Amino acid sequence: MPPVNGGAAAGPSSGSRDVHGPAAAATAAPKRNRPRYHAFTQQQLPACKPILAPNMVIPILVFVGLLFIPIGLACYAASNKVFEVVYRYDTKCVPKNMLHNKVGYIQNASINKTCTINLKIPNAMKRPIFIYYQLDRFYQNHRRYATSFNIAQLSDPKEEANADIKDCKPEAYAAKGIPVVPCGLVAWSLFNDTYSFARRPRRAGGIGGVEALRVIKSGISWRSERERLFGKHVYPKNFQNGSLVGGGRLDPRKPLSEQEELMVWMRTAAMPRFRKLYGRVEADLDAGETVAVAVRNSYNSYSFEGGKAVVLSTAGPLGGRNAFLGRAYLVTGMACLVLALLLTLVCLFFPMTEEHLRLR
Repeated sequence: MPPVNGGAAAGPSSGSRDVHGPAAAATAAPKRNRPRYHAFTQQQLPACKPILAPNMVIPILVFVGLLFIPIGLACYAASNKVFEVVYRYDTKCVPKNMLHNKVGYIQNASINKTCTINLKIPNAMKRPIFIYYQLDRFYQNHRRYATSFNIAQLSDPKEEANADIKDCKPEAYAAKGIPVVPCGLVAWSLFNDTYSFARRPRRAGGIGGVEALRVIKSGISWRSERERLFGKHVYPKNFQNGSLVGGGRLDPRKPLSEQEELMVWMRTAAMPRFRKLYGRVEADLDAGETVAVAVRNSYNSYSFEGGKAVVLSTAGPLGGRNAFLGRAYLVTGMACLVLALLLTLVCLFFPMTEEHLRLR
């Protein structure tokens, strides 16, 4: 049959597309997003998948129990070798006629705030003897309080005026907009009770023989605080110059890197009851001795019904007296042994069947 439209051989029309060439190759091989195969990306690396059978779990529990119990006993014994004396004085130092108005007593500058307390030493305490002050119901972990300081201002004298100290309000600026150094509520509430100590040896019978004990306050802060956090060329300025004085004052002639009481105080505590290091005494105290402590009761803990105490403590290999670590090891070790015993009894009375063994 002759071709239509003139008898020419049938061929590609002018409107048809060429199915050959680069475009056709791209159409034939669509782009693929599949990543390259690797055993790591496909999670096919060799792995240990132990089956927790009794014959493996019971020895592990016994081993952990036998390991933790001696460690717990050692920690508990080390804690018991630390001796401490705690005396709460916030009420003892208030005159009897002012017990009904403690806030008025502490805010009245004309009243003598000095009192003397006697600490009986029940056990011999070897040097060094660390002195702490303890506060109760003081929430240094409150977010508004804990963030009320400026790190840049503490370390760099150039940042005294340039640092953004809005977080320090209301203790950010003094009169005429002059910045306070150090700013913030943490520094403003610096603890300012003071202690002086004197020993009364037992052989003196409490009469005469009084010997003053020197309290060393250097080295009570961390080296990183003295060398990095608190600047050697940053001096207190306009500190506690406002109408409301919060706590202790700082020596404007000494840089912040030498004011270790401030460093210890600004290391905020996590709990409402905390102790902070006041100093140390390089002397031995015998059992039965009496230590007279002259306290200047200046810090206002009565506004928030808080307590104050002075603490004398020795130190052991694990630090101060704290039995929590030893008890935690003991409880964990005994729990492992009890679990091992229970699993052993279960296996004896309810042994694994052949079906269970095939699952292994």
